[in-house]
Amino acid sequence: MVRRPAGIRVFVEGGGRGDSSLIECRRAFSLLFERAGLKGRMPQVIACGPRQRAFDMFEQACKDNHRDSLLLVDSECAVTHTSPWEHVRSRRGDGWSKPAGATDDDLHLMVECMEAWIVADRQVLRAHYGQLLQENALPSRENIEEVPKAELHGALERATRQAGGYSKGKDSFALLGAVDPGALRTCPWAWRFFAELARRSPARR
Repeated sequence: MVRRPAGIRVFVEGGGRGDSSLIECRRAFSLLFERAGLKGRMPQVIACGPRQRAFDMFEQACKDNHRDSLLLVDSECAVTHTSPWEHVRSRRGDGWSKPAGATDDDLHLMVECMEAWIVADRQVLRAHYGQLLQENALPSRENIEEVPKAELHGALERATRQAGGYSKGKDSFALLGAVDPGALRTCPWAWRFFAELARRSPARR
């Protein structure tokens, strides 16, 4: 009989290659999950650095029969498929095939990138940048997942220019860790992920 490793694990794209950056990434997502109501039943966050490494580590977890593994990566572009695996299979630069034993419920996308989750919570940006934030430069669409990645990054840079600009690493994980998951209710792919986390981590009685 094959023994399955216990506990939910989330393999996350992000954190670069340095140890300190990986620690910051792991801490940011852990804080976000706590804020989503998972304190006391937290998944293990595994910051993987580059997206290919995140997929490779998730694929290995599937081979090791770890059935409660989730993969969370940027979509990098608009998602036109209902299946997330079809998106990463067909996207140039990925070409990933669904590992044996994995399902659509195991793959989740930050559409089109992690910064969408940050921009969705304007209060976090106001608290971080203060009066120097040029909020009118940010996208006005309710569903931030509809904003192309390049447009979103450009808007975020313009909105934070007077405060020294947005820094991937310096600012990104501090902001992400403070995001209110409730601000992502209008983002279908983000809300799909938090719903799956809650489903796999039932509240203790």
